[in-house]
Amino acid sequence: MERLVRFELLGQEYSFYTGAPESEVADILEMVKELVKENMAGVSGAIPVSKVAVLVSLNIASRYVELKSKFEQYRADTEQRISSLSSQIDSGLFPEKEE
Repeated sequence: MERLVRFELLGQEYSFYTGAPESEVADILEMVKELVKENMAGVSGAIPVSKVAVLVSLNIASRYVELKSKFEQYRADTEQRISSLSSQIDSGLFPEKEE
């Protein structure tokens, strides 16, 4: 069931509907707030909210691409291991007949 989530970020109110579990929404909002802090650190003066949003989006995209790459490598490694184990099992179950 979808519910309305409201939160404040950089002095502005935001709201959206989601069916995600509350703990997941809390983790997402915490991540966004942390990334905003990271991108605001060391910046003197006012920085437009739109610029912060772009920087945060780039950070999230970077993390996603890195995780996607690691997952693809994990998948390839796993498939190779499964193939190797399958070959070992086959050779153990059906040893070549020596005539």
